[in-house]
Amino acid sequence: MAKAMSGQKAVTPSADGLAASVQAAAPRGIPPVDQWNPPFCGDLDIRVARDGTWYYLGSPINRFKLVQLFSSILKKEGDAYFLVTPVEKVGITVEDAPFVATDFDVTGGAEAPAITFTTHVGDRATAGPDNPIRVTFDPDTGEPSPYILIRRNLEALIDRKSFYRLVDLGEEKDGWFGVRSAGTFFPIMAVDALELN
Repeated sequence: MAKAMSGQKAVTPSADGLAASVQAAAPRGIPPVDQWNPPFCGDLDIRVARDGTWYYLGSPINRFKLVQLFSSILKKEGDAYFLVTPVEKVGITVEDAPFVATDFDVTGGAEAPAITFTTHVGDRATAGPDNPIRVTFDPDTGEPSPYILIRRNLEALIDRKSFYRLVDLGEEKDGWFGVRSAGTFFPIMAVDALELN
C-alpha cells in the first residue's frame, strides 16, 4: 500500500472542486485537457445519459453553465471518460456518447455542401475529414446510431430528428447510401441493404 507523502494533503474529488479548479485554470473557451496529465484521484458519481443529461449523485445537473463547464474538461482515454483539470483527474460514466447533436445547418449549396452540427452544450463541428460521421446498427433491432466526432476523440450521438433530416440529404456513391460534407462522402448503409428495408 502506498504511503501518503508527508506534508501532502489528500485530495477528495468533488464536483464543486473541479468546477473551481478549471475556472481558475482556463476561464474561457475549451481548456487544453490533452496537455493536462494530473494524477488520477478516483471516480466521481457523475453519469452522462444517452440523451445527454448529466447526473450528479443520481440527480440531474440543472445548471446549464455547469454542464457546459464539465463538458469542456472531458477527456477520453481508451474506452474510459475522465474530467480533467491541471491538478485532478476523475473518472465518470458515459452511457453512449458524451454529447448529443441536436441540430445542423447546411451551407455551400448542393454541389459543395458543408454540414455543421450543434450539440446540446453548444459545441459546433462541421462534418469533414477531421470530424467524420459514422453510423452503427444494433445487431438485434437494426436501429441506427449515428455519430459525429466533435473534438479530440469525443463524439456526439446525432438525435433522431437530425438523423432523419440527414437521410433526406443522402445520395448514392459506389454502392453506398450516404451524405457529403466538406468534400467527404460518409457512407450510412449499403444500397443493397437499403433496398431490402
